[in-house]
Amino acid sequence: MQEFNSILSLLDSYIGGAQWFVILLLGTGLFFTIYLRFPQIRFFRHAIHILMGRYDKKDHIGDTSHFQALSTALSGTVGTGNIAGVALAIHLGGPSALFWMLMTAIVGMTTKMVEVTLSHKYREQLEDGTISGGPMYYMKNRLHMPWLAGLFAVATIFSAFGTGSLPQINSISNAIFSAFGLEHYITGAVLSVLLALIVVGGIKRIALVSERLVPFMAVIYIVGSLSVLLYNYENLLPAFLSVFRDVFSGTAATGGFLGATIAWAFNRGVNRGLFSNEAGQGSAPIAHAAAKAEEPVAEGMVALLEPFIDTVIICSLTGLVILSSGAWNSKYENQFQQTDLLVLTGNYDEHIPEDRAFVSSCILGKAEIPFYTGDLIVENGVIVSSEATILHARSFAEDIRVEKKGVLYSGILSVKDGQLDPGMITSGQITLSGKSLLHSAPLSTEAFKKGFLGDWGQYIVPLSLLLFAFTTSIAWSYYGSRAVTYLWGVKYVKFFNIIYVITYFLASFMDTTIVWTFSGITVALMTLPNLIGILLLHKEMRISLREYSKKIFH
Repeated sequence: MQEFNSILSLLDSYIGGAQWFVILLLGTGLFFTIYLRFPQIRFFRHAIHILMGRYDKKDHIGDTSHFQALSTALSGTVGTGNIAGVALAIHLGGPSALFWMLMTAIVGMTTKMVEVTLSHKYREQLEDGTISGGPMYYMKNRLHMPWLAGLFAVATIFSAFGTGSLPQINSISNAIFSAFGLEHYITGAVLSVLLALIVVGGIKRIALVSERLVPFMAVIYIVGSLSVLLYNYENLLPAFLSVFRDVFSGTAATGGFLGATIAWAFNRGVNRGLFSNEAGQGSAPIAHAAAKAEEPVAEGMVALLEPFIDTVIICSLTGLVILSSGAWNSKYENQFQQTDLLVLTGNYDEHIPEDRAFVSSCILGKAEIPFYTGDLIVENGVIVSSEATILHARSFAEDIRVEKKGVLYSGILSVKDGQLDPGMITSGQITLSGKSLLHSAPLSTEAFKKGFLGDWGQYIVPLSLLLFAFTTSIAWSYYGSRAVTYLWGVKYVKFFNIIYVITYFLASFMDTTIVWTFSGITVALMTLPNLIGILLLHKEMRISLREYSKKIFH
């Protein structure tokens, strides 16, 4: 498992985690923002009017209303990225990672408008009367690049698992286990059955469920967030300023946090921002293609609102909750995960400035990591070896307890190149627990406990994740099914749905780090063909927007 994660991490470093990818993503959004003269500002109010049905007509072709299309697309974007993704970005890049998430959203509003407009313009009506659309259709029908359309469709299927299935149920099961102690596989089994019942109904049932759940879950999360922010009001301004203060300097080590470079903040912020709002990924156009609209640009206007709601509002709330509560740089008791463990050669003390600085430089890639190889001696659950230091979740691990099947362990732990013997850890024979930093959903859970609700606040995260992430999985089942339809036809959708539900269950008890790494790769593989396509059609987009503006406003 460790070797597999290493391979995924290597791929991610060259694709989704590479600087060139995030620069291309931001650059595309910035280009269209300037090229189209800041449509996210000029047409923001108009977009709200369209959403409210001011321009609707009964004879418009489509399967869903503007609001249902937006709700379905939002159900696909408002998910794990808004809770666990923000926490992971701050854990890796510090407070300024939130800044880059917001920048991704602001320019992403334009990107989203462009990709939805073009996809809606070249959508197709299938034999059964339903509408099918998405970037693969403008790639085929307008660019005449069936190979690019095929590449995008294949990447969409993989991303349906990497974005919509695996990380969503994984975060739900982790959050529910942390809050209620319910075993991961039980959560996975129950939700898999519910998912199966919904996806067989197609876009109309999915839109109906999304239309009811999305507003409800947004209200719950916003109220819960405000309960923490108001309780920590004295920390709110410092937390807000920290998002901008270290943008061009990196975040210094503070508390259990060992620091972050500018590159880490930029890379992880943009990467998690994309995962959250999916601007440029080409997923939302598949949902919006089904909307009843005569003017493709009008549906693009509605889509413009998505990154604003998803990232500017919801992700900002999550980030400020985590920062104002102080949970992001504090250590908590938790069970260690294999992929977050690292054993260094030498006995380093976190309270000695020189030791802390050296370990920090190793974590940030500024110094060569002294990986430990050898055996660690354990007596009654305590590691007594003095020649090694254990890190977990990029922090010094404290009060480490080693157990074998629930009983304090005595014996040895084999270590090679800084990694504990994966056979003992992943098999469940040996577990390590102690205090360290948290990331993803567990970090958000701790942050929500530091408000007016106290320990009751921890239930906001599992409840919100249950709603957010489950609706994301529903939407992505539709995205994947449309890609399958494009490649092989409607009759193969049922096989995709079966595989989708099975992997959804299996991911409920998989390793979190592996899931998130795979997610980053699939996002990039889907995004690249879409960015190439919309950039090639930049002139057509400007002409379409100009003609629409004349028709509506003159």
